Amino acid sequence: MKVLLLNGSPRANGNTTRALKEMIKIFETYGVEVEYVHVGNQSIRGCLACGACHSGRENCVIDDVVNKLAPIFEQCDGVVVASPVYYASANATLVALLDRLFYSTKFDKRMKVGASVAVARRGGCSATFDQLNKFFTISGMPVASSQYWNSVHGGAPGEAEGDLEGMQTMRTLAHNMVFLMRSIKLGKEKYGLPEKEAPQRTNFIR
Repeated sequence: MKVLLLNGSPRANGNTTRALKEMIKIFETYGVEVEYVHVGNQSIRGCLACGACHSGRENCVIDDVVNKLAPIFEQCDGVVVASPVYYASANATLVALLDRLFYSTKFDKRMKVGASVAVARRGGCSATFDQLNKFFTISGMPVASSQYWNSVHGGAPGEAEGDLEGMQTMRTLAHNMVFLMRSIKLGKEKYGLPEKEAPQRTNFIR
């Protein structure tokens, strides 16, 4: 099994990294392959709304890390998206990446397990957690939970080490993700994916 971990922090060795490393330790005990990508320090612009990716083009017209991640995302069984909290929301660089990655990729994302992680000095974790989970729930991806909302607290680099509950939450989240991915794999082998209707696109303009 394979998990893609996206680190949305600009800092290479900050508290968001520490939270993900706690999960990686658990994944490795199960023999899960981990693809770790630090995206928060990269130059990633937002979607141009050009529509090219849905008009015959195979990938995004902006040829950056989004297009490099697309085939990894397609092959993985689960994805973890982690962000520091800025103004009670996720890092804008990470959000720009996710907007384009989820929209420009046309493969079926159903039943890939998603998990979001929010890291803050104090507040805003719940809002960020909810924001990131929306990428999964609109894509038919089951969301992995833990013993608490998936958050870790720390200000200065390394302070997350002292958040014992947060670190335990990360370990529990990783255990639960592995269970979900294994269960879904068995279910797909026996029953296949759920029936999918043709999409009905409507709006609220009258």
